Amino acid sequence: MKEHWENVYDHKAVEKLGWYESSPGPSLRLIEECKLPKNAKILNVGAGATTLVDELLQLGYRNIIANDISKKALKELQARLGAERSALVRWLVDDLTDPLELNELEQIDLWHDRAVLHFFTEPDSQDAYFNLLLKLVRPGGYVIIAAFNLKGATQCSGLPVRRYDAGMLQQKLGGEFTLLDSFDHTYTQPSGDTREYVYALFRRRANEPI
Repeated sequence: MKEHWENVYDHKAVEKLGWYESSPGPSLRLIEECKLPKNAKILNVGAGATTLVDELLQLGYRNIIANDISKKALKELQARLGAERSALVRWLVDDLTDPLELNELEQIDLWHDRAVLHFFTEPDSQDAYFNLLLKLVRPGGYVIIAAFNLKGATQCSGLPVRRYDAGMLQQKLGGEFTLLDSFDHTYTQPSGDTREYVYALFRRRANEPI
């Protein structure tokens, strides 16, 4: 998987990638609903070269962790941000399904994932993803997941995907998480093609132990 994503970012301009967003509006909408303080610890998993980090910095958030399995992807994001803004972000090249540095993080206030979970088609990979999430998200913390919905594509970047709806995500997270908001979203790719996503915002019950 790491080799696949390094190759993707090595051979195609970021702005031409099928999941590139010039403005991450749906994610920002859900983050606003969380009403987080500016020092909240936000983990953006599978960040790639997302513009979300730019927007969060612009909004004044100063405790951002950007993760991706691809070192090349994060270097692209750092280059766009520039040295001064990049220094405000913690960068972690790590695998969500076999985490090393991610496992050592302190609890976080927000887990944000757009277009990562749906690539984990095997039960073992899905279990590893959600086990890490459960370990890291603090009681009272939030989870935002955006994945291909049940009407969405069955492949992306040459790989098969698993599609979800909000109920399926709730089942994966378990009863200690409450669904606060969800909606379907049609994303228009740089090529002009469209992809159907589900966005879901959950909160972990504050009285639940880690």
